[in-house]
Amino acid sequence: MHRIVFLDRATLAPQIRLRRPSFEHRLVEHARTHPDEVAERLSGASIAITNKVPITAETLARLPDLKLIAVAATGTDCVDRRACQERGIAVANIRGYAVNTVPEHTFALILALRRSLVGFRQDVLAGAWQQAGQFCFFNHPIRDLRGARIGIVGEGVLGQRVAAIAAAFGMVPLFAAHKGASGLGPLYTPWEEMLETSDVITLHCPLTPETRGMIGLPEFRRMSRRPLLIYTARGGLVVEEDLVTALEEGLIGGVGFDVTEVEPPDPSSPLMRIAGRSNVIVTPHVAWASDEAQQMLADQLIDNIENFLAGKPSNLVHGSY
Repeated sequence: MHRIVFLDRATLAPQIRLRRPSFEHRLVEHARTHPDEVAERLSGASIAITNKVPITAETLARLPDLKLIAVAATGTDCVDRRACQERGIAVANIRGYAVNTVPEHTFALILALRRSLVGFRQDVLAGAWQQAGQFCFFNHPIRDLRGARIGIVGEGVLGQRVAAIAAAFGMVPLFAAHKGASGLGPLYTPWEEMLETSDVITLHCPLTPETRGMIGLPEFRRMSRRPLLIYTARGGLVVEEDLVTALEEGLIGGVGFDVTEVEPPDPSSPLMRIAGRSNVIVTPHVAWASDEAQQMLADQLIDNIENFLAGKPSNLVHGSY
């Protein structure tokens, strides 16, 4: 009998059904797991499920029965893949589940900010409509999407879907060339040109040593059109302290963030200091989390486990096995 341990089941919504694998097993679910509890909870397990709980080399050395780590997400930076490879432990991840939910969340942020919905809502609740004495008032800018240039950083499936939605709105999509790269061809807009000519910039690239801190004050100072910055990728791509400076200096028109460098952020963190402004929207890393996307993730998670036990592994992460 296989012992399966889900370390952080609370990272999936309660209404999401996690079907039981078809082979003989015992499934143990923990809502949350502190890093100090991982080794004890995985003791005797052949399969571990984790979304964000780290599984380190030190922990893996104490788990001789472990054969598979099924990551309930696309990113696998919570797992020491090199240590897994050394120990013959497979790592599988989730792919393709967020193709609708993340682009839709991206445009929810764009539309709300371009039309100043947060500011108008705050004003209505504060009584500004009654004070205006007429049928409308104009305390905040309202801008259409048609004709606006949207710079997309990341040309994968999510970036492509964002571009398709943008085109449907009549926007002009620009795929940014990788920062510091040249010769990528005519389909890419040079990095500096994207910064200088975009009305909206949206990030859909992974966090790597090359992309960490890719947008800081030098980049903000090149954004001559005061764009919105939309961020639904991974925390760490933007220097958050520089983002606050850019907003205070009027270098950008607004911010829509779904991720932060540390999650949850400390109340005194740069983003939380500006979260109450009318041109800032911070959501709690839920761009991926429509019910439909979460159910697809949960189904694929069990598929990965069943396929591995059947000798037909799916979604194995390169360099982990």
